[in-house]
Amino acid sequence: MIAPPAKKTRVAVLGATGAVGQTFIRLLAKHPWFELAELAASERSAGRPYAEAVHWVGDAAMPESVADMHVRACDPRDISSPIVFSALDAAVAGDVEMAFARAGRVVLSNAKNFRMEDDVPLVIPEVNADHLGLLEVQRARRGWSGGIVTNANCASIMAVMALAPLHEAFGIRRLFVATMQAISGAGYPGIPSLDILGNVIPYIKDEEAKIESEIQKMLGRRTETRIEHAQINISAHANRVAVEHGHTVCMSVDFDSSVGAAAATEAIREWRGDPSARGLPSSPDRALALSDLPDRPQPRRDVGAGNGMTVTVGRVRSDSLFDVKLVAMGHNTIRGAAGASVLNAELLVATGQAGTA
Repeated sequence: MIAPPAKKTRVAVLGATGAVGQTFIRLLAKHPWFELAELAASERSAGRPYAEAVHWVGDAAMPESVADMHVRACDPRDISSPIVFSALDAAVAGDVEMAFARAGRVVLSNAKNFRMEDDVPLVIPEVNADHLGLLEVQRARRGWSGGIVTNANCASIMAVMALAPLHEAFGIRRLFVATMQAISGAGYPGIPSLDILGNVIPYIKDEEAKIESEIQKMLGRRTETRIEHAQINISAHANRVAVEHGHTVCMSVDFDSSVGAAAATEAIREWRGDPSARGLPSSPDRALALSDLPDRPQPRRDVGAGNGMTVTVGRVRSDSLFDVKLVAMGHNTIRGAAGASVLNAELLVATGQAGTA
């Protein structure tokens, strides 16, 4: 068990009024290692009590501890917390996150802006915790004492969690991916009901390219200065479906040598991930759960596994074109977004890589 820090670390949330920002607040309000000290959002919200500035969504009530907190500007001059969680939209995240890193803050970002930069870690702690070593390269190259650590696109995270034990054991050569992504992934208010009810939208802007490139980076190998991307040929299809929470990813996988469904099943069943991620406050007992039921995973039944941090895999079977095919599903705004950033921050603190800001 990882020993907790001597005292809680103050943290801030940027983009606190949006859907992912609200998920951050739910996860951080009673966090054992972090004190949720500051909330920040756009200029139209800054200066107002949080309860007045936000349209609170979801089933859980707003934590009382944040209702009267005044929203601040997304400016490092107004935020003193050393760790900053960013739920900002990509349209504004780039300049803001760099400003915080230059000011010595560690930024845990959900935005796409820096994910594919050579010196920026794109991390799932159970899969590639060693990629955090890029922070030293980033700080030396960019001349700042802070840093930016990103988590991937939510669908990419679900895919990589299922693929990591297979790539580790057998080496993946080719991959076909088709996603069925929940509407909460589009934020709030998201997609008009008349567009999504009874419908499937076979297009999510920029999603397919992100899935293809991010999987390669996360399953890649860290060198002294960058990540050597995994040499996997990937074809991705991204679809929006009428599900509230839970991204489902169907995959066909081809390996460097022939692998049967039984061997793939055993690799997934036995996988526990990087030991450095175990025992962190947000770590589930099993980051990857294998279901033997023929009709699982299902968002309605499995999305809450591990408090939303477990990815469930099922239907591992032979594929007539590739070697095996399988289905993975996880909570897109927890494991796929805010929870992923919180887990990354816990790993940084536990391994002494959060800096001294």
